[in-house]
Amino acid sequence: MQILRDALEPMLEAALKSVGIENSHWKSMLAPSREHDQGDLSFPCFPFSKQLGKSPADIAQQLSSIIPQHDAIGEVNAVGGYLNFKADSAWMAEIVLNNGIRIGDAYGKKPNNQSNILIEHTSANPNGPFHVGRARNAILGDTLVRLHRLYGNNVRAEYYVDDMGKQVGVLAWALDNLSESDVEQTLSEREPINPKWRGKADHERVRWYQAAQEIRKIREDKEEIENEIGRMVHASEHGDQAVLDAFEAAYQPVLEGMLSTLGRLGIEFDTFTKESMFVTNGDVAKLMTKFQSLDIHGTAENGAEFLDLGARGLKGKTEFFFRRGDGSSLYATRDIAYHIWKWKQCDELINVLGEDHKLQAKQVGMTLTELGQKVPEVMFYSFIKLPEGKMSTRKGNVVYMDDLLEEARAQAAAVVRELHPDYLNETIEEIAEAAGTSAVRFNIIKKSPDKGFTFRWEEALAFEGGSAPFIMYSHARACSIVEKCQQQGIDTASALAVDSLELPEQMPKGMTELLRSICVYNDVLSKAVNERRPHLFANQILHLATSFNSFYRDCMILKDGELNIVNFQLLEIARNLLRTGMEGLGIVPIEKM
Repeated sequence: MQILRDALEPMLEAALKSVGIENSHWKSMLAPSREHDQGDLSFPCFPFSKQLGKSPADIAQQLSSIIPQHDAIGEVNAVGGYLNFKADSAWMAEIVLNNGIRIGDAYGKKPNNQSNILIEHTSANPNGPFHVGRARNAILGDTLVRLHRLYGNNVRAEYYVDDMGKQVGVLAWALDNLSESDVEQTLSEREPINPKWRGKADHERVRWYQAAQEIRKIREDKEEIENEIGRMVHASEHGDQAVLDAFEAAYQPVLEGMLSTLGRLGIEFDTFTKESMFVTNGDVAKLMTKFQSLDIHGTAENGAEFLDLGARGLKGKTEFFFRRGDGSSLYATRDIAYHIWKWKQCDELINVLGEDHKLQAKQVGMTLTELGQKVPEVMFYSFIKLPEGKMSTRKGNVVYMDDLLEEARAQAAAVVRELHPDYLNETIEEIAEAAGTSAVRFNIIKKSPDKGFTFRWEEALAFEGGSAPFIMYSHARACSIVEKCQQQGIDTASALAVDSLELPEQMPKGMTELLRSICVYNDVLSKAVNERRPHLFANQILHLATSFNSFYRDCMILKDGELNIVNFQLLEIARNLLRTGMEGLGIVPIEKM
């Protein structure tokens, strides 16, 4: 809790000096308590034991007796060598009520950070629909974009279109050379296309791609097929516009289908940049010439050229190949050109990549350093697996995101119909779509990006506590209370303008918990943004929803037609934070559930 830290640090510094500790390193040791019941901030005394010749427990006890009384401190206790501090409830209420509505800077209003940030995420090969595994990149990337915007940064969401690789070449060849009967015969042992997705190009064309993958293994003329695909890919890498146009005609409808799926999840992009641009505009040619002048340049026996990053300390695969023996560039070369271009667009650059790209990201970073360029930040994520193994569009063992979203909507609609049989079908469908898509997003966001997990339908579509619908219901409950007040003729705007507020002598537990959750909101947002850990903020919003429900249980807002001004103002602050926090996570903040 930063506001408590600001009040506490001068007192703790004086206490430490009084026992003989004067260096400033202690400030990094004061941290949020691991156990919520112990306090808001904890200070370990173990590092001072040798210097002071005392046990950590004795030092903590001594410091606790020196810390003076202060409005900010509700409780100080020494436990097991730690000094624990708990913020005073009335002090938190004064800060929140004085700043939360009238000023808003601390609670819910976007700070004016104004960093220009480019976040590149998703960038999936446009050869088929999004499956759940692919979508983790998109959901995490979009959440990072949203949280940066909530934090006050100027953000550009970028999609890098792989428009000249082998996979696009396979798709283009398949569409030119295979009939629908060829495709269906080749894939006869696979499940047919879901009738619901007929006409959606990503679902239709992926079958051409999958059929081509099989045919490349089994047909007698597979060598000729491979040569033709290789010829097209080679031509694209030399900037052959006719081939690039053919590739675009093959992948663009697929990309549009993929983007429509992401749009349903609230994921949008500001800009799309084609990989081929850096070949056709000459950037790649200039870059390869630059590479040839570096002292770590080398040439393989087949004429391919590389940079020896082992000379700069890279372990393992040290050769960074940038040019084939025939003179064409590689994906890695174009990726470097793309990064140099991206740095001209922003102050800070973030890539969202799967954990299998760690070596590639290391090579890119070292190569950029060699060129005198800055290195991007990277948010790596682990993969989602099916119970029987890893998902793969190539193998066809996937759970498509479109199917998951349809199932989520259907399950949400069934729950709403059971709870509210009086709702119109149109209302039920609107709520179900919002709840279903939000549930899917939150199921992925709430897990740490570096933790892989196994996809299970029952977890993805859970609508109980700990889910997006639980958060949505908490927000809708707050909205319904405000609406009820207004229906009873209460001037809610005037209630929010009241300055002189009388706090209860005995603060209810639910109110204290809500205040504590409000006071750490910005702390957690800052940590989630700066450490690229969206799950921290997801769990903060979940905690805010839980504490709001405890507050609602313990604190009456409207009783016998009389409005409790303090409780109502806290309600409005919580409602605002829930709404902005939900928007930051891509959860739809509907006002009726």
